[in-house]
Amino acid sequence: MARSRFLLSLITRDNDYQREQASAAEEVARTLGVDLQITYAESDPITQSQQLLEVIQSPNANDFTGIIVEPCGGTSMTQVARAAIKQNIAWVVMNREIDGIQELRRLGKVPVFSVSSDHEEIGRIQGRQFGALLPKGGSVLYLQGPSASQVAQRRAEGVQDTKPHNVSLKVLKCSNWTEAGGHHAVLSWLRVTVAQKERIDLVAGQNDLVAMGARKALKENLAAGGGSGLSGLRFTGVDGLPNTGQAWTRGGTLAATVVVPPNTVPALKMIVKATTEKSQPVEQTLVAPYSFPELGQLRPQTASDNEDGSDDAWKY
Repeated sequence: MARSRFLLSLITRDNDYQREQASAAEEVARTLGVDLQITYAESDPITQSQQLLEVIQSPNANDFTGIIVEPCGGTSMTQVARAAIKQNIAWVVMNREIDGIQELRRLGKVPVFSVSSDHEEIGRIQGRQFGALLPKGGSVLYLQGPSASQVAQRRAEGVQDTKPHNVSLKVLKCSNWTEAGGHHAVLSWLRVTVAQKERIDLVAGQNDLVAMGARKALKENLAAGGGSGLSGLRFTGVDGLPNTGQAWTRGGTLAATVVVPPNTVPALKMIVKATTEKSQPVEQTLVAPYSFPELGQLRPQTASDNEDGSDDAWKY
């Protein structure tokens, strides 16, 4: 009997969480005894749609049992989903709800469902981290993901739910979820704001890489003489992978992160089980995040953080 084959479509190679999604999926596929093909859309929704349609419309489409996709655009790719379902290919979306899921389920007999991190809870955890790190309040430079991303929108909503009233946000939009995206967003902001002498007490990225990109841009600006003095400044992020976000937090480069377990693990396990049993899982499954370190272990900003000579400190 032929092994089941699945396609995993991810956003980009230039993101540590996306690479972890791929690595985790490959490990699960080996454990489950199924074949897995992985593609990357290079952060382009048109490229992603074309990649998927090439598979769905190819003479070998029947080789695939199911598709798992993390959309890089603003939709759950309904037209592509229809094409897949009509070819009897199961359809799973990660990190957003599926538009018109009931209609899609009626098109065929294959599983159609979504698996997502609880992005509002991610934002709520990050908002609580702001309160723990800035008990006396302050200003946070908040780097948000692409405007069309439901992930970015939900995380921002969560932050607004829990951040203290004495903490204000200066929101910057990043074009993508990479370190380069955070670096570019902050450099662009510095060009128009450096003369305003704006104070920032904390920098928070909606993922760890954009936070690190922001840190790099601020250090470059300081080295070039753009800063007008030093004050304590720390950084937080999201994703919390063991070798990046958690390691950076343990080493003090980040003050905190939010650990987001890879969605590909439950997504692949669920699609294999559902296609084998010919069952239809619940419409959406949420994966719970958690703070790293725990909120009670976060060190509040103190007067000593404001002393000249601190490596990670800027005032504009």
